Amino acid sequence: ASKSATCRNEFAPKVKHTRCVAPSSQQGIIDGVSDQYKAVGQNGMDKSSALRQKLGDTIRVLTHLKAGGLGSQAADELASLLAGLQTDLESMERILEAQAEERAGLAALADVAGIVNSSLKLPEVLNQVMDQIIRLMGAERAFLMLYDEETRELEFQAARNLDQETVAESSFEISRSVVYQVASDGEPVLATNAQLDPRFKSQESVVSYNLRSILCVPLRVRERIIGVVYADNRIRTGIFTEQDRDMLTAFADQAAIAIENARLFENVTAAKTLMDNVFASIASGVITTDVEGFITLLNRAAGRILGVEEELVEGRHHHEALPAFAPVLDSLMEEVQRDQQPIVGREIEPELPERGTVNLQLSIAPLQEASEEWQGLAVVMDDLTDRRRLEAQEKFIRETFQRYVSPAVVQRLLEDPGSLRLGGHRQEVTIFFADIRGFTTFSEERAPEELVEVLNGYLALGAEAVLEEEGTLDKFIGDAVMAIYNAPLPQPDHTLRAVRTAVRMRDAIVEYHKSVAPADRLNYGAGIAVGEAVVGNIGTAQQLNYTAIGASVNLAKRLQETAAAGQILLSEWVYKRAEELVVGRELDPVTMKGFSVPIKVYELLELR
Repeated sequence: ASKSATCRNEFAPKVKHTRCVAPSSQQGIIDGVSDQYKAVGQNGMDKSSALRQKLGDTIRVLTHLKAGGLGSQAADELASLLAGLQTDLESMERILEAQAEERAGLAALADVAGIVNSSLKLPEVLNQVMDQIIRLMGAERAFLMLYDEETRELEFQAARNLDQETVAESSFEISRSVVYQVASDGEPVLATNAQLDPRFKSQESVVSYNLRSILCVPLRVRERIIGVVYADNRIRTGIFTEQDRDMLTAFADQAAIAIENARLFENVTAAKTLMDNVFASIASGVITTDVEGFITLLNRAAGRILGVEEELVEGRHHHEALPAFAPVLDSLMEEVQRDQQPIVGREIEPELPERGTVNLQLSIAPLQEASEEWQGLAVVMDDLTDRRRLEAQEKFIRETFQRYVSPAVVQRLLEDPGSLRLGGHRQEVTIFFADIRGFTTFSEERAPEELVEVLNGYLALGAEAVLEEEGTLDKFIGDAVMAIYNAPLPQPDHTLRAVRTAVRMRDAIVEYHKSVAPADRLNYGAGIAVGEAVVGNIGTAQQLNYTAIGASVNLAKRLQETAAAGQILLSEWVYKRAEELVVGRELDPVTMKGFSVPIKVYELLELR
C-alpha cells in the first residue's frame, strides 16, 4: 500500500478527530468488518466462526499498517475497538449456540409430541416415549411407571437403555423414594450429583446403587398424576440441567396425554369387542340407526334373520340396505317418534326375499343422550317363525289326535316327535274291543248321510269312555272301537281301567237311548283281554299307526265278536285281576278262531 495516500476517516464514535493516511484497500477491510458485524443477526451461528477468523485477520492487518505509518494512537484505538468487537461476537455466538440448542430441543419436543401421539396402541406409545426420553436427555437409562386404575399402585410399564433396548424391571436399581416422592408431590426432582446431594444423604438406595445424575418428573393429565418418568446416569455427573428438567416436564405432559388416550382407546376397544361379542352371541337381532335412518350397527343374528350380510349394510340407509323390511320399519319408527314411547313385543309378518313370510317380534326404543336428545333408534327382533310353525304343528297334532288318543299320548307326541318312528317293543297291555251289534242290517235301511251321523254318535260314546280312563284310542274299525291300556305311558291299574271303560260305555249308551228314536237305538258288544304284545308304530314311513300286535289282541277281538249286544266278555286273566272289584259270572268255554283249545270266558255284570 502507498504511504503517500491520505484521507480523513471518521468511522467510529470512539475515534474522534482522527486524521489518517489509509489506502483504499484498508477502507475496504474496515467496511467489510462493519458489514459482517451487521450480518451476524441475519446469518446466525453458522457465520460467527468465519467472522472471528476475519476479525483476527483484520487485527493482524492493522498491526501491520501501524508499523507502516498509520498513527499509533489511531491504530491502538482501532485495534482495541476490533478486539472488543471480537469479544462481543464470541458472546453472541454463545447466545446463538444456546438459542440453537433451545430451538433444537423445542423442535425435538414437537417431533416427540407428534411421534407419541401417532399411535393409540399403549405398548407402542410407551416404547416410543422411552426412546425419545433417552434421545432427548442423553440418559444412560430411563423407565416409566403408571398408576393401576383399580389398585392405585404404581406399576412398572416400560424401560429402555442408551441402545434403545428394553430392560427388565428386575435389573433396575433405582431410588423408589424419589419415584414415590414425585408421584405424591407432583414436583420434578433434579440431581446433578446425587452422591453429594444432601437431599439424598439418608436414602440408602441412592448411595448403594451409586446413582449420580437423576431426573424424575410426573406424568400429569388434567391435574391428575397418572405416573412418573425416571431417567438417570450412574457414571457421569451433571448430565441433566434445569433446561432438561423443564423440557422433560413438557414432554411428560405430552406423553401423559398420549398414554391416557391409548388407555382410553384400549378401554373403548375392549368395550366394543365385548359388545360385539355379546351382540354376536345373542339370538336376538339388534339394529341401531342414527336420526336420519342410517344403520350404525347390525349384529349377526339380525343379518341371519333378515337374510343380509352385516358388513354390507352398516353405514347405509335402511331404505337402501333393507328394502323389503324398510316399509314396516318406517311405520314402527314413526309410531315411536309420534308417541314418544317405545314399542315392546310387537309381532309382524313381513315378506323377505330370501325367506318368504316370517314371524318377527320387534321392540323399538329411542337412543338418547343424558340431555334426552334423540341420537337414533334401537331395534331388537326375535325370529318367531320356527316357533309359530311349531305351535301350528302342535295345534294340528292336538286337533287331529285328541279325538282319537288320550291327552297323554298327544303330549308325548308334542314333547318327543321322534317317537313317531317305525318299530315297537314287547310289554304287557290290556286290549279293549267294542263293536256295534246289528249295524250292517241297520245300514241297509239308512241313507249314507244319516248312517254316518248315527255311527258318529255311537263311536263318540266309545271314544269318550276310553279317553276318560286315559286309554289310548287305537283306531276305529268300521263300527268297532279298539283301545290299549298301559301304553304308551305306564298304568299300574291298566286292566281295571279297561273294565271301567266298558261299564262307562254301556251306561253312556243306556243314557243316550233316552234321547234317540227307538229305531236308532243300537248297542255294543265288548271284549277285554290282557297279555304281552308288541306295542309301537306299525305301518310305513308315510303312514304310521300306533297299535298293539299279539295273541292278547286277537283274543280281545274274538271275545268282542262273541259278545251279544250290551254284553261285556272278559278273558280269564282279566277277570282274575279285577275279581275283587267286579261282579261277573263264568260262561261255558268258547272255541274261537285262531285258538286250538276252548277259551274260558267271563261276563262282566257290574262294578262292586
